Amino acid sequence: MHALGLRYRVCARPTPQLKRTCDVVFRPVKIAVELRGCFWHGCQEHYKPPTTNAAYWAGKVDRNVRRDAEAARELAAAGWHLEVVWEHDDPIEAAERIAALVAHRRPG
Repeated sequence: MHALGLRYRVCARPTPQLKRTCDVVFRPVKIAVELRGCFWHGCQEHYKPPTTNAAYWAGKVDRNVRRDAEAARELAAAGWHLEVVWEHDDPIEAAERIAALVAHRRPG
């Protein structure tokens, strides 16, 4: 994204009310980007439940998914756009998608 001319904050709170940080934040245009791992965030395409300590991991991933959904609702209510980039996404395509979103939300 930096090579595309984008400037952003890393691991920052988009709003003071949000109790967690987002991986990449573009404050002036209200875009937050979450980089999510398929295992930790329960990717519907690639998540495979572990067989060892299954109950613990199921609960952990479920809490992460619920926290992600709550953060998305809070950001939307504050007028922010949340863009999710999964670990299986092509990084060049993801960067270009984010650059297009930023350009679209810039005034003028």
